[in-house]
Amino acid sequence: MRHLPPLDAASIQGLLERQSLARFTAARLGGPADYLYIAKIPDYRDTLDLLQLAWKRDLAVTVIGGGANILVSDAGIRGLTIINRAAEISLEDEGGEAIVTASSGTNLIRLARYCQENGLKGMEWAIAVPGTVGGAVVNNAGAHGGDIAGMMTRALVFEAGRGERWHGVEELDYAYRHSRLKGRADRRFFIMRAQFELQPEDPEIIQARMERNNDYRRATQPPGASLGSIFKNPPGDFAGRLIEAAGLKGLRVGSVQVSPVHANFFVNRGAEASARDYYELIRLVRDQVDEAFGIRLELEIQTLGEWD
Repeated sequence: MRHLPPLDAASIQGLLERQSLARFTAARLGGPADYLYIAKIPDYRDTLDLLQLAWKRDLAVTVIGGGANILVSDAGIRGLTIINRAAEISLEDEGGEAIVTASSGTNLIRLARYCQENGLKGMEWAIAVPGTVGGAVVNNAGAHGGDIAGMMTRALVFEAGRGERWHGVEELDYAYRHSRLKGRADRRFFIMRAQFELQPEDPEIIQARMERNNDYRRATQPPGASLGSIFKNPPGDFAGRLIEAAGLKGLRVGSVQVSPVHANFFVNRGAEASARDYYELIRLVRDQVDEAFGIRLELEIQTLGEWD
């Protein structure tokens, strides 16, 4: 049995040892976490205490929100894994501007619906994104021509040795599916909440746009367990088009297949599927697209845990 790093799970309420991560990922795959903690309280005081203890003991910390756009290895994740389920949304009026604040564990679809119900436009793109606010802040999630960078004004970030501080959107160096936080090697930070300055509009008009976004997603993306878009779109092109043009639609490794509906989605076709199947299919597709077109596709998903 693997020797666990020094955390006394019995003395920390809610901290679990050697827990499978499969049920926390959209693909329903992934091995065990050494330590697992589910954050449920939106002020995150208990979570921040645990983070500081883990960092003090030089434990790696991984934060998972909705479990989309990640591939957890069959061997699992070493150190502490935090599942962020703390969800809270509030609305304030500041000088005639509507300020929406959402904790980082808030589901993006829930946030989009909240804004629509309150007659605030700008978050309609998020109705089709199965992630959380925290993950969106780090990765600059987006869809249907919108993204988090275009709507957010600032984010509250807790950092090792620095504590809590609001970061304006301009500080986060946003680009396509990228932020300054995503590029940090130490990963010793935690997104607590984000604020959005939104404009009023008729809720029925907002709802109509959300329905169009959902209809488009259902028509163009495969149903079932998947990781979302596997690769980023290269400049001036689409990853799905390149994969299809390379003749790879329908290609399988084990029980994982390049979707016949959309080639940038890889779908789990059976109970026997493994994270290794996904990983090998990703490498195969990337190599063949590179060979065919001289374009090295960059991952949009994040691989977590131990890989060869």
